[in-house]
Amino acid sequence: MEKTLSVLNPFRHTDAAILRDTDLAGPVVFCVLFGFILLLSGKVHFGYIYGIGVLGCLGMCFLLNMMSVSGVSLGVTVSVLGYCLLPMVGLAGVNLLLSLQDLIGIALTLTAVIWCALSASKLFVTALEMQQQQPLVAYPCALVYGVFALLAVF
Repeated sequence: MEKTLSVLNPFRHTDAAILRDTDLAGPVVFCVLFGFILLLSGKVHFGYIYGIGVLGCLGMCFLLNMMSVSGVSLGVTVSVLGYCLLPMVGLAGVNLLLSLQDLIGIALTLTAVIWCALSASKLFVTALEMQQQQPLVAYPCALVYGVFALLAVF
């Protein structure tokens, strides 16, 4: 619950001890919910969601271990990236009501990608004590969530 609240409000102070928890129930629920909502809009992307998720988590884990002094486990990386998928679930829900291929949809998609990347990078830099490196962490997070946004839009 604490991670979900941290994702919903990325400017909220988060305790670093909570982020070391490798809770994988939330990420699995959000991935399945994302796929189910895309299925309701006629897009069968379960394989893409899990494939992109696995490659994104492995890539982020590698990058974070190269950037930080203390290192991060794969479980923490999966947990943080999975919990931060929540705004993408909301974007997929909005796609049920209106098209994301017009100007308003593009603005909503960019907002969701930035929200996901900001939340994930904040959680990573808090857990790994890399406060001065948040833009460096946010960029690959935005790339990962940008691919998920492409699944929701197209």
